[in-house]
Amino acid sequence: MSEPVPASPPAASSALWPGLLLATLGAIAFSGKAIIAKLAYRHGVDAITLIMYRMLFALPLFVMLSVWASRGKPALHSRDWRVVAGLGFTGYYLASTLDFMGLQYVSASLERLILYLNPTLVLALGVVLFQRRVTRRQLIALAVSYGGVLLVFGQELTHVGPHAMLGAALVFGSAMSYAVYLVLSGEEVQRLGALRLTGLASTVACVLCIAQFVALRPWAAMAVAPEVIGLSLLNALVCTFAPVLMVMMAIERIGATLVAQTGMIGPMSTLLMSVLLLGEPFTAGLAAGTGLVIAGIWMLAKWR
Repeated sequence: MSEPVPASPPAASSALWPGLLLATLGAIAFSGKAIIAKLAYRHGVDAITLIMYRMLFALPLFVMLSVWASRGKPALHSRDWRVVAGLGFTGYYLASTLDFMGLQYVSASLERLILYLNPTLVLALGVVLFQRRVTRRQLIALAVSYGGVLLVFGQELTHVGPHAMLGAALVFGSAMSYAVYLVLSGEEVQRLGALRLTGLASTVACVLCIAQFVALRPWAAMAVAPEVIGLSLLNALVCTFAPVLMVMMAIERIGATLVAQTGMIGPMSTLLMSVLLLGEPFTAGLAAGTGLVIAGIWMLAKWR
């Protein structure tokens, strides 16, 4: 699942450094998800099984978060449950499933760059759904970002082959699914609160991922290498649940805008970890593409 950045007003300046630290650690932890998934794939596990284990270990944590965030709050009506179920399906279940499937075919660096295009997809959805206008500056920012992704994608085709096209399409579908979640969840964040909505929607996604495994795989598929279990537990705790809390706590302290800008460290941390832990090649084209994507998203955030 991708990182949530709901709207929240900035806090006092005294909370700046703790908030920045939380935002930085959250961005790095989220970025580690792809690295852990790539390491797990080396042990012969498939995407459906891998995401099932990740969500199985994360489920109790998100249930506890939902209960804690719901204390003293009004009970959810049937309409609220339908909305939460839809957001959980779109924002976390579908996005996570497509992302893990795509990681079977593309590098962790390209995966993170594609997911980082999320603000551009939110902008595009605003144009399509709400007839919002796009300025010339925003178009320039979009061109810079997508130019960076295309540069890295061209290298990926050379090293991975035609399967890179399938992997990139799956990861892009993941980014689009999460963008839909962000566009549609704004009202619910205000009504239910960010932590409560995140806990409930993530719980729905966990249940769907587990049900997906039960429907598509035999029980014998649960027999995986011990390394897969350990990596999945690490993914659930360090790269799924913990960063959700860190990002939310950072938003409370420094606001969503500064948290989003701090999140730009995400692609850089993924690039570094992919080289050090996965042995993925570091090239000038990859560095240039990453720089273009980050620059484009920064310009988009600044000019919006």
